[in-house]
Amino acid sequence: MTIEPAEFRRFERLRWTIYAILILAYMTAFFHRMAPGVVSADLMAAFQTSGAALGSLAAMYYYIYTAMQIPAGVLADTLGSRLAVSLGCLVAGAGSILFGLAETFEVASAGRLLVGLGVSVIFVGLMRSNTQWFSERNYGSISGLTLLLGNLGAILATGPLALVLHATSWRNVFVGMGLLSVLIAILSAILVRSRPQDAGLPSVQEMDGLEPHPPRDRHWLLDLRGVLTTRAVWPSFFVMFGVTGSLLAFAGLWGVPLMRDAFGLDRTQASLYTTLALAGFALGCLAMGALSDRLGRRKPVIVAASALSLLLWLALILLPWGPGWSGLTLYALLGLVAGGFVVGYASAKEVVPPGVAGMAIALVNTGLFLGAAIMQPAFGWAMDLTWDGVLIDGVRRYALADYRNGLWLSAGFALLALIAALFAPETRCRNLTLARRAHAH
Repeated sequence: MTIEPAEFRRFERLRWTIYAILILAYMTAFFHRMAPGVVSADLMAAFQTSGAALGSLAAMYYYIYTAMQIPAGVLADTLGSRLAVSLGCLVAGAGSILFGLAETFEVASAGRLLVGLGVSVIFVGLMRSNTQWFSERNYGSISGLTLLLGNLGAILATGPLALVLHATSWRNVFVGMGLLSVLIAILSAILVRSRPQDAGLPSVQEMDGLEPHPPRDRHWLLDLRGVLTTRAVWPSFFVMFGVTGSLLAFAGLWGVPLMRDAFGLDRTQASLYTTLALAGFALGCLAMGALSDRLGRRKPVIVAASALSLLLWLALILLPWGPGWSGLTLYALLGLVAGGFVVGYASAKEVVPPGVAGMAIALVNTGLFLGAAIMQPAFGWAMDLTWDGVLIDGVRRYALADYRNGLWLSAGFALLALIAALFAPETRCRNLTLARRAHAH
């Protein structure tokens, strides 16, 4: 079919408008994920709570987020990104406002749960939208850009949030974030379209001179069963579990205490190391996604990321590194190579029919959060095995040897990811189910 220049311009304008709205929603999800760390002292003072209770309050987000990934994929594939993200932002906005206004710990927990529930559908909805508005040959690059921009939301929840708290209260911040989420929900409902055809435009395949993807034609339960029983999806699940789960557990909880306990750095100095790891992770997502698209290959990037991740965990255990350039370099490289996980999303959606891409993306994303949820306490458990009983101001002080126990566990997670990566299919950046169908005809 012939695409008129005016139609092409309208397609481009609408594509990037939709992407911008969904990215803004995704950045709020990252913000909510990281913000409790900065306002932890304020929360403990407001609700007179213990550290363990505060941990459970923050973790409400993770519990519901992990549990909701498969349902989020079903929602994205059946209702479409527009409705899924609009409803998600509305629920997250209500939860954030409730959290900001909460007078009791129980109400704050309910607000945090609603935030987690709402934002749980945003990432899968965004990635599903990308499958509809961007061609397969560019999917690795757009996935990398998506993760890079999402991580900016996490960065805003660190130093910039700390600066804002000098001018206003944590309560005002969360009420403001809630109102922003409601605004994004309204913009999404008005401007977002789940697929080009909903706006009277040709599909992205037709824009490229190809046949449009066939629509879903079965009940979603049958589709979900089909995704779960597709062996080629699972290597990406375990790469997410091992590589990304171990990195996020380390950067989000244990990376700072290691530099404090083992090398005597204060919290501000130590946090520079995990900031570099997360910055490397964000840049790695962008670089590895683009590299995969340029090579026209998925598997070599996934295998290399897993292998290099394993080598860097071993370097943290075995090499004589310390504060300064050696430590900063290892932390940054650990994040950078883990960015290769982003190619797993492209690989997963290229081994299932296009109509169920959301479910495949959601399944592998579950591996990421499951890995982090298991690794955070497991790392601490490994350190407790050899802890010598030293307490400073009532807080356990671990030696470098104790941290090495946890690092060996992280290396084990990375080894699992490498083994899984070796079984990843090579899609050559195209959908294998459509290629098989075309070959059959």
